[in-house]
Amino acid sequence: MSSSILHIKPEEIDTAEKRGRYTVSIVGCGEVGVLHALLFAEAGFKVVCTDTNQSIVNNFAKGKTPFLKREIELKLKNYRKTGQLDFISDVKAAVSPSGIVVVAVSVKVDKKKKPDYSEMENVCKRIGLGLRRGSLVIVASTMGIGTTEGLIKETLENTSGFKTGVDIGLAYSPIQVFNNQTLENLASCRRIVAAVSTDSSNVASIILGAITKNGVEKVDNFRTAEVATLFESSQLDANVALANELALFCEKAGVDYLEVCRLTNISSDSAVSMPKLAQEDIQGEPYLLLEDAENLNLRLRIPAIAREVNEETIRHAVNLTKEALRNCGKTLRRARISLLGISKVPNAKSFPQKTVKALAEALEAKGAKVSLYDPYFSDEELGEIRKPLNKNLTDAVEDKDCIIILTGHDQFKRLNLKKLKVVMKMPAAIIDFEGIIEPDKVEKEGIIYRGLGRGVWTK
Repeated sequence: MSSSILHIKPEEIDTAEKRGRYTVSIVGCGEVGVLHALLFAEAGFKVVCTDTNQSIVNNFAKGKTPFLKREIELKLKNYRKTGQLDFISDVKAAVSPSGIVVVAVSVKVDKKKKPDYSEMENVCKRIGLGLRRGSLVIVASTMGIGTTEGLIKETLENTSGFKTGVDIGLAYSPIQVFNNQTLENLASCRRIVAAVSTDSSNVASIILGAITKNGVEKVDNFRTAEVATLFESSQLDANVALANELALFCEKAGVDYLEVCRLTNISSDSAVSMPKLAQEDIQGEPYLLLEDAENLNLRLRIPAIAREVNEETIRHAVNLTKEALRNCGKTLRRARISLLGISKVPNAKSFPQKTVKALAEALEAKGAKVSLYDPYFSDEELGEIRKPLNKNLTDAVEDKDCIIILTGHDQFKRLNLKKLKVVMKMPAAIIDFEGIIEPDKVEKEGIIYRGLGRGVWTK
């Protein structure tokens, strides 16, 4: 091994000034990648971000950040102005001057619900072409079992001509980005590190220790670290599925799920206690575990059922809307419906794109006319969701037969129900998937109310 990064000592990067002598390349401009870029920039490192999708890189270079909280967006722009952070579209050029490469490319899941590692393989080939002797590669995205020591390691070695553990370092330190994630929360997350060699493990721990408040836990092998992250995703998915099933029970039983939660320990003891229309953060990752289980001739029943339950929530959302409109004496066909709050969290320029698109298309398949509204979005930021976007809340609710609340923005918590009664096409309905409006107040105004697990309001 050469000296450089692989023989770095803690005292060599123990201040922001010292870290400024090192460049970190982030490959993958999704949330995991950009948030890592900001963590490294805040720690003092110089950062270069790149992606195989040139349009994504161009958007970031122009200051367009379609999925970041606004305070994070401002930090990103400030670091770009100072020259501490840059975006370039050539992966090889981004990797070449750097001794530290963070791979933040997520594994895709195809239409058959099978993991597709082709993009990861392509990225690793490009990284390998730019690697120099003594570099360290850290994989920060969730991988299936054996992927790091198999596909990733072999591709890097074949394209670079270097031997991992001898000429270059390789480590795996995945982290998951969930809704409401902040830089502070991400920096406080527990980091595990598995590596191809002792040198790789030590240097990866030193480097990641500079952006992590709670230290780093070393793991003996890649497979253990890969399984740990997959289990975490699967557990969260199962919690959401249980909540969705219990919410459905409450709807049928005429009971309010939120009231039940208040009277029990569900809210305090469960990682996820509220029913959700979608948990898009983890939609793909459980399929990595299911595929690995299948390769081991094992069928994991609970994770498979959890995925099935959670994917059915879109269909249930359509049925709730259909039933609410029926109580208004209307049908979905030609009903004018507005989806409110398409971003994932308040004050975030981010939204669960697959979920919004799937719900809108499912409603339109039944003949409804769907439009969107979010106070934090413009037409240019909607990506592949090609639906009409209302300019303001008044336009979003006026002459609508139904409004569907997807995110609990403060603006929607303060909806003037008396005004809604005047401007909506009465009789009308509100479908509240966030549980932010009091149902009795809604129905007091003659508006039909529905929500996940809200079985009391069945007029």
